[in-house]
Amino acid sequence: MLELDAATEADYPAVVDLANVAFRGSGADAGWNSEADYIAGPRLTESLLRADLASNPGTQLLVYRDHPGGPLLGTVLLGPRDNDVWYLGLVTVRPDLQNRRWGGALLAAAENFAKERGARCIRMTVVNVRATLIAWYQRRGYALTGETQPFPYDDRRFGVPLRDDLSFVVLERDI
Repeated sequence: MLELDAATEADYPAVVDLANVAFRGSGADAGWNSEADYIAGPRLTESLLRADLASNPGTQLLVYRDHPGGPLLGTVLLGPRDNDVWYLGLVTVRPDLQNRRWGGALLAAAENFAKERGARCIRMTVVNVRATLIAWYQRRGYALTGETQPFPYDDRRFGVPLRDDLSFVVLERDI
């Protein structure tokens, strides 16, 4: 199992860079699950990352490196929400390494991290038009709840939507 470490503030620039290339990369930089066809602009900024962490007490930004001091290879954001339900976000693997099955290993490590801290259920949101990514999570035991959340069309901090039919679907899994 991959070992996740708590991110430090010194990691924030690398986390932001990785999130932007993994989520919004295009061309040769694109991973298999890029959302660049649906949303333009950066996925994350350092100020947005800091605000998210500050507004969600107990949330942990975790990073994966294959050796101490090595380059950042993956990230996850985990935090308690309601009782034993934890939110999972920012599941990111460097696009050039996505064919090594580290995404599944990173997800399993994140679930284990949350479970060790009392989580019984993991919830996440995914942009509704990302069918391939939703299917990937479903193959790993996550189920669509039927809940949706609106896409923040009026908040450009999250990028510029290129479609008018975006929303978030909610997935969850008991762990």
